[in-house]
Amino acid sequence: MSASASTIIVGDNHVELPIKTGTIGPDVVDIGKLYAKTGKFTFDPGFTSTASCESKITYIDGDEGVLLYRGYPIEQLAEQGDFLETAYLMLFGELPTSAQKADFDYRVTRHTMVHDQMNRFFQGFRRDAHPMAVMVACVGALSAFYHDSTDISDESQRMIASLRMIAKMPTLAAMAYKYTIGQPFVYPKNDLDYTSNFLRMCFAVPCEEYSVNPIYARALDKIFILHADHEQNASTSTVRLAGSSGANPFACIAAGIACLWGPAHGGANEAALKMLMEIGHPENVSKYVAKAKDKNDPFRLMGFGHRVYKNYDPRARIMQKTTHEVLNELGLKDDLLEVAVQLEKIALEDEYFIEKKLYPNIDFYSGITLKALGFPTSMFTVLFAVARTVGWIAQWAEMIEDPSQKIGRPRQLYVGPDRRDYVAIGQRS
Repeated sequence: MSASASTIIVGDNHVELPIKTGTIGPDVVDIGKLYAKTGKFTFDPGFTSTASCESKITYIDGDEGVLLYRGYPIEQLAEQGDFLETAYLMLFGELPTSAQKADFDYRVTRHTMVHDQMNRFFQGFRRDAHPMAVMVACVGALSAFYHDSTDISDESQRMIASLRMIAKMPTLAAMAYKYTIGQPFVYPKNDLDYTSNFLRMCFAVPCEEYSVNPIYARALDKIFILHADHEQNASTSTVRLAGSSGANPFACIAAGIACLWGPAHGGANEAALKMLMEIGHPENVSKYVAKAKDKNDPFRLMGFGHRVYKNYDPRARIMQKTTHEVLNELGLKDDLLEVAVQLEKIALEDEYFIEKKLYPNIDFYSGITLKALGFPTSMFTVLFAVARTVGWIAQWAEMIEDPSQKIGRPRQLYVGPDRRDYVAIGQRS
């Protein structure tokens, strides 16, 4: 809704543009008619000052360290709920009743199996293929198996596709993992909850019984909740942009996975773990902290600070507690984990880190936790994709239902050659 108007001057032209006000957060200047009125575009690389859409799903206040899903603080959802409850909230806008939750859990659980032909699909990949490469291909291929839920104009088909995506993503992720380590696929079990089912599909083998540790399942469930959505980040914007063309939802999510694969986006927790591996041993922590403070040293601390959060990442507070719960349960004496604990202690007490607000972020803690749970670093971004699928689907559905949305078509500032005349090859000197 327009709260007031803003006047900008372009040459001799005074242009009045409406200002829109959201529920909370900064107002935005609506520049939709700027080109028509002035013949000028705006220039904003990285879209750091541009709102691409209206959304009711997620809100971030980076200065205050606030993250809300549909108005609910992330701390409350992670501590008191579970991942499928959060998924329901994302999709429908309200927390479910007991009956709605039971029905939603039932429907997701009964969609976890994938078409048997998908087993052969995996055999086309090399065993050393990166699991994210496998995920991009397999998720995109789902549209070849489920033709009955690709009509985006049909509300019921959109919902079926959403449920299928949320349900089948952990199954495909577990299959990708099993394939890379040469173990047989493990089918889902309907009597297990979402994350317990996923852990079993990843770590069970046919020759023995597998019992899911509830502390591990709860830790992974929290990781999924904390990563479920994060406003209009690169992968979410990719999903929306792909969806704006009318592409089917499976293709849109595959595009989001491809974007998430980038190390600047989904690979941050893997980068944090690699940093810990570089430090190597607890006795090296002080030396590397000194290197991080040295502006002339190329070493950088990964997993500290955040582009959006200028305060403590609210997800990191929850993840910190969860990480220590997992480490205590394991009773591990692992050099890398000892390095992480020492580094965390310094970062929370050292004036240099406090002054620059270089708090440990969620990637620092989630990388440690996932390693402790037994996942290789190549699977970290895959797990991120499993969680973020809920947010992607909710954002995609919101975009489809928004009558003001058009196909995405960013403008550009052209800096190439001016118009030139073609000269035939034989006449060129």
